[in-house]
This record gives sequence, structure tokens and C-alpha cells, in this order.
Amino acid sequence: MQFHLNGYSPGDPDILPAAPGAENRLAQLPESVDVLIVGSGPAGTLLAAQLSTFPGISTRLVERRNGPLQLGQADGVACRTVEMFEAFGLSAKLVREAYWVNETAFWRPSPEDRSRIVRTGRVQDTEDGLSEFPHVIVNQARMQEYLLEYMRKSPTRLEPDYGLEFVGLQVDAEGEHPVRVTLRKVSSDTTTEVRAKYVVGCDGARSLVRRAIGAEPRGDFANHAWGVMDMLAVTDFPDIRLKAAIQSADEGNILLIPREGGHLVRLYVDLGEVDPNKRAAMREQNSVDKVIAIAQRVLRPYTLDVRDVVWFSVYEVGQRVTDRFDDVPPEQAGSRLPRVFIAGDACHTHSAKAGQGMNVSMQDAFNIGWKLVSVLEQRAGPELLRTYSQERHAIAQGLIDFDKQWSKIMASPPKDPAHPELGGVDPAELQAYFVKSGRYTAGVATRYPSATLLTAQPIHQDLARGFTIGMRFHSAPVVRLADAKPMQLGHAARADAAWRIYAFADASGERLRALADFLADSPKSPIRRSAPKSPTLRSAPECAEIDSVIDLRAVFQQGHRDLQVEQLPSMLLPRTGRFGLVDYEKVFCPDLKNGPDIFVLRGIDRAKGAMVVVRPDQYVANVLPLDAHDELAAFFAGFLLDRR
Repeated sequence: MQFHLNGYSPGDPDILPAAPGAENRLAQLPESVDVLIVGSGPAGTLLAAQLSTFPGISTRLVERRNGPLQLGQADGVACRTVEMFEAFGLSAKLVREAYWVNETAFWRPSPEDRSRIVRTGRVQDTEDGLSEFPHVIVNQARMQEYLLEYMRKSPTRLEPDYGLEFVGLQVDAEGEHPVRVTLRKVSSDTTTEVRAKYVVGCDGARSLVRRAIGAEPRGDFANHAWGVMDMLAVTDFPDIRLKAAIQSADEGNILLIPREGGHLVRLYVDLGEVDPNKRAAMREQNSVDKVIAIAQRVLRPYTLDVRDVVWFSVYEVGQRVTDRFDDVPPEQAGSRLPRVFIAGDACHTHSAKAGQGMNVSMQDAFNIGWKLVSVLEQRAGPELLRTYSQERHAIAQGLIDFDKQWSKIMASPPKDPAHPELGGVDPAELQAYFVKSGRYTAGVATRYPSATLLTAQPIHQDLARGFTIGMRFHSAPVVRLADAKPMQLGHAARADAAWRIYAFADASGERLRALADFLADSPKSPIRRSAPKSPTLRSAPECAEIDSVIDLRAVFQQGHRDLQVEQLPSMLLPRTGRFGLVDYEKVFCPDLKNGPDIFVLRGIDRAKGAMVVVRPDQYVANVLPLDAHDELAAFFAGFLLDRR
């Protein structure tokens, strides 16, 4: 991380200087805001954290509860989510506290005595090289607290407004703040009105914002119930500290998830089919004691002595996707721009056992967040916001399709070799499906097709085969040139709504240097065209934001001791801050100590090199030759404004 940019500042460098007026934040909501976020769940807090970095954007986060979440709900954190948290500087804290899911064990009825379970296999949870981060488990409340703390330390000192319930909204045809939102103060049962430029509903599966914009969830309940509990227990079950999929012959199935701290365990306990006409009775009948008794029978011959239940719930499996994720009906798509959006469970609901809900919800927020910043800071036109529903609706539908298969196989009884006519799932089939779906559950299977201007056609994909256009930027080890620091290249990116150009050098390095000169000096340079006031590289007061919209990073082929800092192009040593200090963190070299280097790992053409263009939400948008200057300029001109 970089700090002391504008003068030495003692203390915690994560506490950023407060923007003017931020320390005197109004306890009451202002009359108008740029962005009003409804709901402080995973999607809402991540979106608020992203927007809190920008003091020029007024953001408020309202929540009907009287305080932050304390326990329960989601706990699985996919590798991709940890990668995203690194952009906020939060990954180290997360992986230190969390339980690491290293392996998964599979149990089934014993062939000799089907009333007893036996272990049938163990597999590595995520394949080697899938991510530099592990799949981890930590309470949703802690995930949200990390983000709330980030907000408190941000320039805006953003805090949620608790005890405010969304009542309704109306979008006016004109006005700078066209969305009129009515909120109810829970403590006094009085209402207040706020005007906003944009509203994002992150208010859960029963979303009132969704209802207010007339969007409809489509899908069905699967009529299958599960009990879930976080517990402290004493047991002789040997895999109590491994993730385990357990099939019993007659008592149902369990998905066992160890939790952070070394003692806490979560159980998802199969409660069987549900009469759709008796859902309320089902919840009343399945008490915590009943669910514990079922779990004890599933685990035979092992014992389970539950000493404390921290959290308990009963839920039904249902897969539904909302028909659209913004307030523009299909018949008005060409004539109206969106003003209201929904994210997270307001958009999609599904089972909890694949661990996707919290993860996909936060990816929704990461997607809409940088787009709101781009529009509100006039980096891009408001048409950019149409791409949110286009992109994320397709991802949600893919999630539902996956979850239907996953839920079905997890709820199926094991096959009985003596009675194959009864059907069921063979343990080997369950294990094979788990391995096959590993990339999806790790969160790295998302792919944005070339359906918008934000994702290019894969014309030059062969130049960098390991950076698939439309998929997340897959980090790899490098060494930073100026200080010889070994690090992950992807960790150079922050949650700052900036695009990245990673320029991988050609064999001679001449094409990369020519690219740097083009970006520095050409009037066609997308960096110069998009940066505020078209700053130069050498004028310190003006150039503080030269890379605020598009950030150039370079990876040369030489080792870090074979390349001289003083020989770098000026574009790779930009001046920044009020003192015009040099930014030495733009250039990297291969890590030659630890196996194949980044050029080999990501299939980069060593002779020609490559440009890899990465979106602010860490997805690869384009791969181009280093000398494709006009193509690069045309790509960014498709959605970024010329601000010279």
C-alpha cells in the first residue's frame, strides 16, 4: 500500500484523511443524496464500502434493524471473494481469522451394515493453481464488520443509518435527484423522504425495493427443507474438522462445515420433502431438538453431544431469479435510463449448501459499484448503467441452474447396491460432481460474454491464453522492480473504480516502450483523454489523477536485477500528489525463483507480448497486441468520456 503521499502522517495508514465535513456527518438524513443503498447485508455493505472511498459522491446506507448483524446466515467465502477483498486491503484479516476448507470428506452407509456410515473418500477442496487464496469459512457478520470498519476509515467516514425501513419510491421524469424515497423510522413510526440520483435495493429475498419497481421473481420452491445450526459439540466423529458430505441410508443427509475458531461447526441437516400447503407447520414442527436428533441418527455409530447452539434456522430450497435488476421495463429499455437497481437476494434466491449466496451478492455489488462511480464522477455516460442488469441477470440464471443440480444431488439418498431399482446417488457420483463443480463453487467460473461494449471479442486471445476475455483476471507471482518485492500481480489493483492495462513486454521491450510513449504523449491516448483536466506527466499539481481512470502497469521479461529503473519510460514513473512524488510501483518482472514465471503460467506470447485490459471489478475486458494503439483507443472510446 502507498501512503505519506501528501506529507508524513503518523498513525494507522488504513485511516484515510477525512474529506471536508466528513467528521461532522449529519445524524439525520440529508434532503438529497447521490446514492441511497437500502439494506446492510453483504451486497449493501460492499457497495457502501466501495462508494465510501469517493468523497465527491454522497452515499447513505439505510437498514431497518437497529444495529449490525451479529451471527448466523451465510458463512462460505469463495476464493474469488477473497480476491475481491484483497482489492479493499482486507484479505489478510479475512484469511487469518477464517477456517480454511482444505479437503472434503465423503461418507455413506456401510455395505456391511447400512445403519452405520463409513468414509468413502477425501478430495482436495480446490484444485492447485485455481487462486492464490483459499476457500474459507467465516461468519457473514464478520465479513460485514470488515466492510463497516473500512467505511469508518474511508474519507467519507460512512456509517449505516440504522432503524430506517424502506416504504416506497417514485421516479420522477426530471430533476437532478429524480428518485423520491419514503422511509419509516422504526422507533417512532414516522416517515421521512429522501431524494436520490440512484437507489440500490439490497434488502433481501422479500425486497420491498424490488416490489416498488415492479420486478418479479421467477421460479419455484423445491419443496425440500433443511435445518441449519451453528453449534459447539463433543463428538467422536473423526472428520469433525473437515468439510464433509454425509449420506445415511434412511435418516437423510448432512453437509458438515467446520467454522472459524477451531471449535464451532455448522450442520445442514436434511429434513425431507415439504407439503407446500403446510410450510408454516413444517417450521414449527422442526425444532432445534428434533434437528439435533436427526443429526445424531445420521452420524451413527458416532456420537454427537451438542453443548450449545449458537444459531438455528429452518429453510426451504427454492431457486428464483428476478426478471430484471433495474427499474426499466423491457418495453422502455431504449427510451429510459435506469435509476433504481436491486442486488443480492433481491435478485436471486437459492439453496445455501453450495455457498454461493453471499459471494454472488457481493459480486453484484462490485459490478454496479464501479459503474455508479464512473457515471457520478462523469467518467462515463449514464448508458453504462444499463450493462448491470444485462451482465448480472445472466450470471444469476447460471447460478440457479447450477444450484438446482447441486441441491438435487445433495438431497438424494445413497444408492443401495442390493436394491438399485430404488434409485439414489452413488457416493462416487457425488464425489465426482463435487470435483467437477469446483471452479464454480470457487467463484472463478463467471464469464461475461461479448454482449456489451465492456467485453471485447476474443480476436487476439492467443497472445495471452491464460487471461480469458470475460473471466476474472487470474493473478500470478511477480517481483516489483523498484524494491524487489515478491508479490501477486493482481494485488496491484484496488477497489478504486479504475481500469487496468497490464502490458506484458515483447522480447525486445520496444513495443512496450512505444505503447508507454503513446499513452503519455498521443492526443489519442485513452489515459490522457479520460483523466481529469488531461494532466501531464511532469506537472505535479495537475498530474495527481493521471491514473485515476486507467492505470498502466508493465511486466518486463528480464529479471529484476537486469532491468534499470532509470531506463523506464516516464509513463511508468508518473508523478503524483501535491509534491509531485514519483510512483515506483508500476513495473514488475518475472518471479524466477519459484517455478514457471507469469509468461508461462498465463500463456503470454514472449515474442510479441500483450496488453491485457482489466475492468474495475477485476474481469478481463480485452487482450490486444502491444502496438494496437488505435484499437485500444477505440475500445475505451466506446464507453469512457473524453474529459480533456
